[in-house]
Amino acid sequence: MKKVILLLVSLFLFSCGATSTKTAGTNALYELITQQADGGASIRFFEILSTENEIAMLLNDEKLKEKIKPSDIQNANFIVLNLGEKATGGSKIGIESAVETDKNIIITIKETETKSGSTAAQEITTPFSVVKINSKKEIIIK
Repeated sequence: MKKVILLLVSLFLFSCGATSTKTAGTNALYELITQQADGGASIRFFEILSTENEIAMLLNDEKLKEKIKPSDIQNANFIVLNLGEKATGGSKIGIESAVETDKNIIITIKETETKSGSTAAQEITTPFSVVKINSKKEIIIK
């Protein structure tokens, strides 16, 4: 329940076997729905949205509902990736790779953080991403 509340807060602030490796793009295993430098949660967490109620929350977000189809509820899962509070701008979070096995999807997260003393804006940001996984298989995050 706490994760769902954090997700809602994040989205409100945003308003807001055989194996194969696939990357982002058309007909790919995953699609980056949005990647924002700010508007996420203040803590680092990953949330897998797989049920109808969880995915329906994304459809209620003004900026996301145009990128998500109602049919995605039956055909896809979504991941909300929050990097947490960062003291400088320029940090981001996304997916480095996705590998599909017979039983699951293994996601490798990529975090890019600006180093202290860099020329990036000196402000607190909360980077996040929303990713669509074009499968209903179990998701494992690395």
